Amino acid sequence: MAFQISSACISCGVCVSECAVEAISEGTQHYSIDADACIDCGACADVCPEGAISEM
Repeated sequence: MAFQISSACISCGVCVSECAVEAISEGTQHYSIDADACIDCGACADVCPEGAISEM
């Protein structure tokens, strides 16, 4: 199951550098995760200061 970023995202970008497969990109409202590329490692969720990243 892939991870997703909620609207609680403040677009700080901390998660981007933690993604081993570069599945996170900047969206129009906040960052988003490409579910097809996500390998479910959870590294992004561990560093999110807002807790905006969770499993789908």
